[in-house]
Amino acid sequence: MDADWPAAIARARGNAPFLARALDRQKPLADLLADGDGEGALAWAKAAGEGADGAGVALRRERLALATALAVGDLAGAFPLTRVMGELSDFADRALDAALASVMRARVADAEPAGMLALALGKHGAHELNYSSDIDPILLYDPALLPRRERDEPGEVAQRYVREAVRLLSEVTSEGYVFRVDLRLRPASEVSPPAIPVDAALTHYESSALAWERAAFIKARAAAGDVAAGEAFLAAIRPFVWRRSLDFGAIGDIRRLSARIRASHAGPRVPGPGFNVKLGRGGIREIEFFAQTHQLIHGGRDPSLRLRGTRAALDALAAAGIVPPDDSRDLGEAYDRLRTIEHRLQMVGDQQTHSLPDGDRLDAVARLDGLPDGAALVAELEAITSRVAAAYDALIAEDDGAATTVAASGEALERRLGELGFADPARLSERIAGWSDGRIRALRSEPARAALEALLPVLLERFAAAPEPDQAVNRMERVLASVPSALNLFNLLLQRPALLDQLARILVLAPTLADELGRRPELLDTLIGQQALDLPGPVTEIAARMVAAEDGGGYERRLDRIRRVTGELRFALGLQTIAAIHDPLAIGAALSRTAEAALAVAQDAAVAEFERTHGRVPGSELVVLGLGRFGGGTLTHASDLDVVFLFSGNFEGESNGARPLGVTHYFNRLAQRVTAALSVPTAEGALYEVDTRLRPQGAQGPLAVSFDSFARYQREEAWTWEHMALARARPLTGSEAARAALRAIIDDVLDRPRDPATVRADVLRMRAEMAAHKPPQGPLDAKLLRGGLVDLEFLVHYLQLRERRGFDPDLGRAVDALVEGGFLGPQLREALALMARLLVAGRLLAPDLAVPPPAAAAALAETCRFADLPALLRAFAAARQEVAQAWADSLGEPLANLDMGDTA
Repeated sequence: MDADWPAAIARARGNAPFLARALDRQKPLADLLADGDGEGALAWAKAAGEGADGAGVALRRERLALATALAVGDLAGAFPLTRVMGELSDFADRALDAALASVMRARVADAEPAGMLALALGKHGAHELNYSSDIDPILLYDPALLPRRERDEPGEVAQRYVREAVRLLSEVTSEGYVFRVDLRLRPASEVSPPAIPVDAALTHYESSALAWERAAFIKARAAAGDVAAGEAFLAAIRPFVWRRSLDFGAIGDIRRLSARIRASHAGPRVPGPGFNVKLGRGGIREIEFFAQTHQLIHGGRDPSLRLRGTRAALDALAAAGIVPPDDSRDLGEAYDRLRTIEHRLQMVGDQQTHSLPDGDRLDAVARLDGLPDGAALVAELEAITSRVAAAYDALIAEDDGAATTVAASGEALERRLGELGFADPARLSERIAGWSDGRIRALRSEPARAALEALLPVLLERFAAAPEPDQAVNRMERVLASVPSALNLFNLLLQRPALLDQLARILVLAPTLADELGRRPELLDTLIGQQALDLPGPVTEIAARMVAAEDGGGYERRLDRIRRVTGELRFALGLQTIAAIHDPLAIGAALSRTAEAALAVAQDAAVAEFERTHGRVPGSELVVLGLGRFGGGTLTHASDLDVVFLFSGNFEGESNGARPLGVTHYFNRLAQRVTAALSVPTAEGALYEVDTRLRPQGAQGPLAVSFDSFARYQREEAWTWEHMALARARPLTGSEAARAALRAIIDDVLDRPRDPATVRADVLRMRAEMAAHKPPQGPLDAKLLRGGLVDLEFLVHYLQLRERRGFDPDLGRAVDALVEGGFLGPQLREALALMARLLVAGRLLAPDLAVPPPAAAAALAETCRFADLPALLRAFAAARQEVAQAWADSLGEPLANLDMGDTA
């Protein structure tokens, strides 16, 4: 159909006061339109702001001209709907970018809008803006790149930029406005500032975003500011939007979300005055949700469905055989027509309205569209919306009429809590009822609430038996607040009572594990299957798990997998500890093997990444020396990793990469990379704290030293305490040849003859200083109580250095050698084993080292192989007494401050 410009102008002047005024204000534009020069009119509109005083005026003039040209061209039939929406969306991009650039340059001259990412969502993101649309951007910032004055704090200046840009766009002046800006789609909008740091946003979408946010991001697009960074951010959260698999609970959540949107609209259900063409039954929103629901369900597996535009998505769903072609065509045509009518409603007064007016105003809208009167418009809408509503009804039918009862609430719950002995049944009943009020996203679906109803009686019985029932409920609440799907969890617990027992045991007995579960609910998966009760294999086997299934995701992905596997193994080992499934000595060794595997894989990853830039140093390699409990091969759940970084070869030359480094600089930089690979949190959380203070010259010395420098330092400068530490040293990484060479250096240093009197004086002085600065933390402090592990370790190292024998990083084997040589009594073997068990188990069951509540105390005793806690405490006191006696026998004076009353 040929464009009819005169008729369009006549309809605009006769039925749309806003357009009539706009044509009168812009005579050159009106002349171009009257001549039928649509493209010329658009070009004039886009240049309308040139020469204006400031970005605000320029954008308002361009916006008015563009709105006029597009409206008349639309009415004339010259510009199709996609052209109109696309031009409006492109202008929104330009306006948002210009606003950000303007406010930044007002503060920092010549600044580029770097560091600020503007993401367009909804219709803006899909290039489907309506005629008088709001825009709903999410504004993120990178603190390191944001232009600012020297004294500006990045967060504060980011908020300033966003507030000023929003004001520039939305403020109504004599020139009009540009766009109304709605920032409520940002993460946690009820509490968060207008601008969100990129890292915080990533964390939100990876851990706590809701179903509606997934739907919103189907149409997300980097629109302004640092567009490249915005695209990188969207790529990073792509797995959040497009999941490879989607369980039926999640599908139900999406359907219920769309059903609630329909139910929340209180306007007329059929076309007529007041009917909302966007939110009403069979309206625009239902077509959009029809497409988005199918995209979310199937788009994770079929990338062809990952389209922003509604019509394009409907066509793709038909092409993929997911939606019948007739439905796709009917919904697509309905969408185009409803959007056109929406534009007509907004052209009348340049207002963001979607509702049909009444009387003469409805007739005016119809005539503006080219229809004879309002009745014709209503009749057409009745036919369109009935078809859309039928398709939408089929989509959500299985969830209509779902019960809305609040899970586990009311007098019956309060009465049952009282019967179980909870201290304040009324308060706790109200709190449990609150789990289902919508605050916990995993309990927003009716099936999840029903599953909670079924599971709650058993859970409450378990919690009532806990030493601190309310604390157990608190921990369960944190888990529920973290899991993405409570339904899957509840169904699994209902089907596997043993798993429920394990979960209850964690929540009741082990606050450290419960807190970890609250942070990473996916750790529940590690409780499934017999392997959860097995000790991990050798280091090589664990390391193989950490590199398995790598998908080419790069360095960060490798570090994430190390953290994920390590976390799973440590969590499973924690369960095995509190359930007394394995000897804590075996648990400690397994924790050490896990850490050693993590170190090996992290070092390999860091080295490979480093070598891409700096190459290798021929004839040299990095070797990590483990000390302390890590060197001895027995860690606890709270252990740091004590390491020293060394390198083989000499100082000469440089690396052979694109950016060569001198040898010492090379290995110190590489050691920093390995440390960061182990200690810096990633999306999967933190891993280990790495302590390098035992290196030559301590914190003042270089991070990595050569073998020769290390040997020279140990022979000529090291203190007695450093040689004591060296007695538990063990090379952990590097080639067999490098490890052997380092082991030979250590053996040579330890085998040197020493003056026994000097060693004795040094040991006594160091232990006294340590006791003064690090007192025991409680009656179960197996390390620091006098006669505990620290005293035993000092005693062993004293005898090793004095006698030049029994050197072994494993403290148990070292004690065995000294017992066989007649330097220690055989009772020290059991003393060491008991205190080592108490150390490993106590980190979980008594983390504050105080006597735990009865249930945890019983578990601690069982894990340490005693009938009850009093028996364990008596044995602990006896073991300390044995150490004290051996100390007095070997060092010739009693152990200071020995008090057995605190554990007897």
